[in-house]
Amino acid sequence: MNRQPIRPDRVRCIQRGFAAIPNRFLHGGFFASLTHLERSLYFFWVLAADRNGVSYYGHDRICSTVEIPVEDFLVARRALIDKDLIATDGTRCQVLSLPPHPLEHRGPLVTQEDFERDDPATVRQLIHSSLRRR
Repeated sequence: MNRQPIRPDRVRCIQRGFAAIPNRFLHGGFFASLTHLERSLYFFWVLAADRNGVSYYGHDRICSTVEIPVEDFLVARRALIDKDLIATDGTRCQVLSLPPHPLEHRGPLVTQEDFERDDPATVRQLIHSSLRRR
């Protein structure tokens, strides 16, 4: 098998940034465990993070860059937190080292609490009805 680069004049080299995704992200099942939107946000934070994995981008700028509504951002961010891939304090986001294995969704939504926590349509409806009451 030929392992030489196709374009030796264009071999990738990280010069000033710190963006790196371990091969285990793909081969360990993490890539497959994420939705398209979760992957987009995860990759955005990897690219935007400093050497400690911390990004200071606000949600408005992220939503604008990734071209998603804030409701979708909130759902995907929650999923990445639940899957132990990121941590946030509300203003910063840290890309974490990969856990031992991908964490899957907890299972079917059964209780009202499950829907209020994990169902995007229910969460959106709760937000809209809350804002209408004001």
